[in-house]
Amino acid sequence: MDIHQAKSVAEIQAILSSLQRREASVTSRLNALVASQKDLSRELGRLDLSRAQLGAQVVNTRSISNGMLAAAASTASRISSAVTRLDQEQANVKATLAVVDQVAELKACVLGVNGSMGAPQDWEMAATYLHRAAKIPADVVDGAFAEEIVPTAEVPDAPRVTLDAAAASLCALFLREFEKAAAEGDGARITRFFKLFPLIGRTEVGLNAYGRYVCQGVAARARQNMGAGVQKKDGFFYASTLTKLFEHIAQIVDGHEPLVERHYGVGMMVTVIERLQVEADVQGGIILDTWSEERVIDRKLTDIKSYAYSFLVQSFLPTQRPSMGPPRSGSPAIKDGAVAGRSSEDEGVDMKEVDQLLSESAVMMGRWALYARFLASKSPEQGESEEETVLKMPDFLITSHLHKKVINILIDPFNAMTTFFFRRSVEKAFQLDEPPQDLSLSLQRPLPGNAPFITSAVDDVMYIVNQVIQRSLSTSQRSVIANVIPTLARVLGSDFVGVTTRKMRDECYPKAAIAGALPPEDKIIAFILQINNLEVSIDYIKRIISSHLASHPSNADSPPQEGAQIHTQFPFGNDATFVIQQLKSLESSFTTKCHDLLTDGLNVLFHQVIKPRIRPILLETFRDVAYDPPSAPHPTSPPAASSSPTEDDPAHQVRERFTRAYTALLRPLLRLLPSTATTPGSPTDRLLSLTTEYLATALEKRVWGLHGRVTPLGAVGLERDVGAIVAEATRGGRYGLRDGFARLGQLVMVVGMDEEEWGEVGEEGGVEWVLDGEERRRARGIVRR
Repeated sequence: MDIHQAKSVAEIQAILSSLQRREASVTSRLNALVASQKDLSRELGRLDLSRAQLGAQVVNTRSISNGMLAAAASTASRISSAVTRLDQEQANVKATLAVVDQVAELKACVLGVNGSMGAPQDWEMAATYLHRAAKIPADVVDGAFAEEIVPTAEVPDAPRVTLDAAAASLCALFLREFEKAAAEGDGARITRFFKLFPLIGRTEVGLNAYGRYVCQGVAARARQNMGAGVQKKDGFFYASTLTKLFEHIAQIVDGHEPLVERHYGVGMMVTVIERLQVEADVQGGIILDTWSEERVIDRKLTDIKSYAYSFLVQSFLPTQRPSMGPPRSGSPAIKDGAVAGRSSEDEGVDMKEVDQLLSESAVMMGRWALYARFLASKSPEQGESEEETVLKMPDFLITSHLHKKVINILIDPFNAMTTFFFRRSVEKAFQLDEPPQDLSLSLQRPLPGNAPFITSAVDDVMYIVNQVIQRSLSTSQRSVIANVIPTLARVLGSDFVGVTTRKMRDECYPKAAIAGALPPEDKIIAFILQINNLEVSIDYIKRIISSHLASHPSNADSPPQEGAQIHTQFPFGNDATFVIQQLKSLESSFTTKCHDLLTDGLNVLFHQVIKPRIRPILLETFRDVAYDPPSAPHPTSPPAASSSPTEDDPAHQVRERFTRAYTALLRPLLRLLPSTATTPGSPTDRLLSLTTEYLATALEKRVWGLHGRVTPLGAVGLERDVGAIVAEATRGGRYGLRDGFARLGQLVMVVGMDEEEWGEVGEEGGVEWVLDGEERRRARGIVRR
């Protein structure tokens, strides 16, 4: 603060104190500077002395630089320039010498070629000279110096003219000799002249000539194989012939590849392979065309397209009710009905012939896939890493005529015939469908054979499913899988599941003729068989698909891979992943439809057969049983310790009555269903779950109906009776069924509690209640206190 702005003595004193402090600080700093002045003066003196000494040194240095080093620097500059000029002259000399050497080499080659092609006719030496000349730069060969030095009296032309003429002459000679050796079958001479083409710069000519040579061998072998079959229409003649064609080409590629790559370079075998593929298109096309004509494929396809599937169509038509009057002999209706089941059998399509055609075409497609995989492995477009397993089909195979014929003559007819074969097989299986004989609901009659009890159609259809899948996978064709597997799913869903649905709905629906009575025994058995058909079919499909998706490592060090065999059969692109997805989709769609129908069937079996008998069973079980005796001991109270239960004991009667009636109702049904007590979700467990849920509800209603008619002693007997019934209903280790009796168990527990126990448990008591508070209070009112 400025002293002039002070307004009181205190402010003046404060300002004065501040000024005194600042004065003391400044004084202290000045004293320190004065004290250090002596040291500063001493250091300045030292600096002056050093400056004087350095000035003398600078004068001496300048005199040395000007007098002694100037001449040395000039000399060094002159020497450096001379060395640079010498290096340039040396480089020029070396370049000149190189050109001279190259021209000398060129002249030696020209003279050597001319001499070798003369009287000695040493073609290998002439080709070697041309190969050496090809290594000389073109600017040297075509240069003025070479044109001046190389020509001689014997060879007056320019070097380029001489070399080109010699190469053309040798090429014609080698080609002529090669073709002559090929015609004579002289393998040594063929190899001799084949390896000379690259030396004279005619690689393409040599490869084309070699391609023509091997193609002639392929064509001759193919004609020999086609003419070897006496009975061409029997067996797998055409598949075998096509296989021999592909094997011959593969042997040629494997056997000749080292020779070609050694003399022509790595990857040059592809040119020969492409030339071979042209011949394979011709010979393979002849085989496929002849097969198609002799097997009358077009006519088969026409017959297949016109097939009406009469039996399947009639199976989906509504069932006509028979007339009430007696049938007349010779009635057209009887004739029509008798013939209806056989009408489709008499159609003009031979299933055995179709099956043989499918097998033969599958073999041919599999051989084509193996051949394509082999050629793809030889293509330089593939990855060289050992970890890379995905192949790419070469373009020359994709655009080849044989590939188009495979699609038109093999794949498309195969897809159409497979659809017919499978659907006709399903139709045939249902035509010949037979149930197991001597099945009965009577416990006194033993069952024939072993469970599961199914009709013959399931085994027949699932065998065909597995056969069709195996045959389709063996083709290694993605387009086959894309057509066949969805077709299997569609036919199984529409025909197999559809016919089963119609049978369950129209033919064997278990409906009682009289209200309150059981449905006819044959209807119940037939209905259970259809349920078993669905359950076993699901298991079949899962096992079939899992067998094809099995994980087997390709070697001991590699991890397991899902569908390892499929990855081997479908190596191109993402084909293997697509196939695996198609198989899983087939399993998913079929199991979903079967599970839905199976659920409906179990509900029908429960509602039509089991549910109507539950209430009569309970009425019989609790007949003449009262829980409010006036004076005598409670009818269900335990007998004295010294006595044993007797048949006259009411407690014994309740359990025996229920066991007898419940067993008589369920055991005949359960022994016909698949015995899978340890498998959750099986038809047996699901049917028992429906039954016990309804039984628990019926018992709970019966207990609620005893309101005010139960004494405290009778409540104990009621709890024991209900517990015995629950134990019987869940007998056999099916503890999961006890969950359905949770409400009933708590209900009889609350009913049987005395006041002291209820006071301890009460509304809380640490019990996880299923009954709400209002229901527990109502339950306490059941007992007459």
